[in-house]
Amino acid sequence: MIGGNAMILAAGRGERLRPLTDDLPKPLIEVGGKPVIAWHLENLAAAGFKLVVINLSWLGQKVKDVLGDGRSFGLEIRYSDEGDTALETGGGIFKALPLLGRRPFVVINGDVFSDYPLANLSLDNDRLAHLVLVPNPPHNPSGDFGLRGKDVESAGELYTFSGIAAYDPEIFSECRGGIFPLAPVLRAAIDLGRVSGELWPGNWHDIGTQQRLTALQKELAD
Repeated sequence: MIGGNAMILAAGRGERLRPLTDDLPKPLIEVGGKPVIAWHLENLAAAGFKLVVINLSWLGQKVKDVLGDGRSFGLEIRYSDEGDTALETGGGIFKALPLLGRRPFVVINGDVFSDYPLANLSLDNDRLAHLVLVPNPPHNPSGDFGLRGKDVESAGELYTFSGIAAYDPEIFSECRGGIFPLAPVLRAAIDLGRVSGELWPGNWHDIGTQQRLTALQKELAD
């Protein structure tokens, strides 16, 4: 298992969920009777994580007001405030590195919902990242990355990146602060043969649109 630190990406505006997200930050949208970010925090605590960093931008103070310092979840929560403009996934993780420490850590997209067992995440010494991939959903039929054994590739049969992964901070060693996506960072490491992965066949949902959010809410209600 990875060490005790993790990050939840929660800074996005949630444009595709408007008008719901005009006054409510996306991580606080409820599914199954609680905010989606609460599911992540509970799962991380159950898996043995101790410190969780949450990046903030749009309506970030509301997230702080609800979650506080994390003690109610049995965690320590630290916040990485990106100001008025979110730094995208790569820039957001890079900014949070001083809070996450020098050991490998886990990152979860705040707008996914999954029963993936987080305690299973591990990172071999020669790898810079380990990605959890899932079968392609209807909204991403072309997939993102291939998988040959444990090795993630950019070609072959492609699967969808779940938004759940483990990273060695070294993967960001060539990066500089600012707004930048994560995909080019991952592809550079993949080209070096230093990214592992696995295919998770279990429950996974991306709730980035109103239609997909409604489908998950209905599934959990049933």
